[in-house]
Amino acid sequence: MIYRLLALNIDGTLLQSNGKIHKSTKEAIEYVGQKGIYVTLITSRSFPSARKVARALKIKAPLVTHQGAFISSAQEKPLYVKRINEEITYDTICFLEALPCQIRLVHENFSLANKFKLGSNLLAKTVFTSGDPVFYSQQFVSSLSEYLHDQPVTPPKIEVYFEEKKDLEDAKKALSTMYMEIEMIELDRLRLDIVPAGVSKLNGLTYLGNQLGIDRKEMVVIGDGLDDIPLIEAVGLGVAMWNASYEVKRAADWITRSENENGVAYMVKEHFRKQQPIEFLRKMNIIKK
Repeated sequence: MIYRLLALNIDGTLLQSNGKIHKSTKEAIEYVGQKGIYVTLITSRSFPSARKVARALKIKAPLVTHQGAFISSAQEKPLYVKRINEEITYDTICFLEALPCQIRLVHENFSLANKFKLGSNLLAKTVFTSGDPVFYSQQFVSSLSEYLHDQPVTPPKIEVYFEEKKDLEDAKKALSTMYMEIEMIELDRLRLDIVPAGVSKLNGLTYLGNQLGIDRKEMVVIGDGLDDIPLIEAVGLGVAMWNASYEVKRAADWITRSENENGVAYMVKEHFRKQQPIEFLRKMNIIKK
């Protein structure tokens, strides 16, 4: 099979556990790009945060961010954007404020969170992964519902961090029966992403593929999260990181090394070195597009 697009998750895949990108990973991404293969990032992160990673890797293709709700290569001119409307955002926040959790409205221009203090280190992690504070405003308020009453927001995504698994399950069940306009994506036992109905990483990647004229079977996805499973199952080659959970590995066609063992670079060397450059394949009439 000839692959024309490589889509990469960021946390737990591209980045090592210390939050850095290894030199071998950068070299692998450059190598794939030189073969004429589109490389994109597909992530739950905000667009500014993903763009920062993309710049470090010299990726210029549109990025699939906010769980697929915001697809763009430039913040001001998105290819695709879908938002949770003002009323549903407000009602959802009012419901969630009754539970012990941290809530973050993740807009492409800013993030807005309540001041709920988590017992774990999750709060630090959310700030760490949300983007460069110089260019991306991160505001914490005592009451999100009071703020939204005066200043409505239409975010592409809402992130919710719980301390107890049961609270996540209760919130997911209740919200799914209350509103048809939103969907819940469970990232792990304590993290829930709320997105507009119809939004997912898979739908986002499919949309990008349609724009580029690339079928799913011509795509490779490397990921480690539960939200990567539909992608891994749907594309031509689905790859799980060694550090992924059993459920993710079970869905994959191939399992690479962990994020701290340069799993992305290893996978690229194993597979893409065998594939001729796209331009050469066109000249030989092996591919038509």
